Formats: sequence, C-alpha cells, structure tokens
Amino acid sequence: MAAEEGKKAPDFTLSASNGKPVRLSTLKGKWVVLYFYPKDDTPGCTREACSFRDNFKRLEAQNAAVYGVSPDDLKAHDKFIHKYDLPFTLLADTDHTVAELYGVWREKNMYGKKVMGIERSTFLIDPEGKIFKAWRKVKVEHHVDEILDELRATNA
Repeated sequence: MAAEEGKKAPDFTLSASNGKPVRLSTLKGKWVVLYFYPKDDTPGCTREACSFRDNFKRLEAQNAAVYGVSPDDLKAHDKFIHKYDLPFTLLADTDHTVAELYGVWREKNMYGKKVMGIERSTFLIDPEGKIFKAWRKVKVEHHVDEILDELRATNA
C-alpha cells in the first residue's frame, strides 16, 4: 500500500550521507520534506537538488528538514553533495525498500523499454508524523515553491 495523505508516514531507517542512519520516527516535531528522485547527478535530479539547495534557508525558516532519497549508494551521494554544495542529507535506498513503502518504485518507459525506477515524488510530513501532502510525478520547476506555499499556509 502506497503512502497516502492523512495517514501515518511509513517509518524507515536508511543510511545517510552525513554518516548517521536516519530514522523517520525520530524526526517528529519538525516538518519533513522527503523527496524521492531517480539518480544523482542527472539533469532533472540536479535541477531538483539545486532548487532545494537554493531554497534551503526558506524551508528551514518554516521548521522543515529536507531529505532526498534515491537508490544511489553513499559514495555517489557524497560526490553529488560536494559537486553541488547541497546543505541537506541524502539517504541511500539501494534496495528500493523505502521507495516501495511509499509507492514510488514504478515501472517506467525509458526509450521504449520498460524498466523499474523511482517516480519523482515528494511527501510533506507534518510534525506528528502524518503525510500532510503528497506530490507524485513531480515537475521540478516551481516545485519547491509549492512546498513553501503549503508550509506557509500551515504555519500562518
């Protein structure tokens, strides 16, 4: 069953780029922006990560923590973080278990060939650990603005 708005966010523990495992349930008390993306250092994923980077202070000002999740390993995450000076934590879901929990591990059509991969998605998790908003099939442009709009509306 995929993660749904209004329901408790599926808990998980993943290895993190900062060297410490991240367990979602320990992040209560803050808003969590959990975004799933297909692959480090690819054009769309780089634009998305840089958009989160460029708006990071605005997200923090709304009491939100940002976590990116992809099937890449920690070594790839480390290179990606350093190359683009990303100020947030990336999580390694190498066996796509968490992507499956959230219903974002999907069949995709790549150049006429069917493959399994991440459907670019973002989940805004409230301070009590419930999914407040879910965006699926995310279009990168203006996406962070949509998240900020939601946060501003709830924190007003």
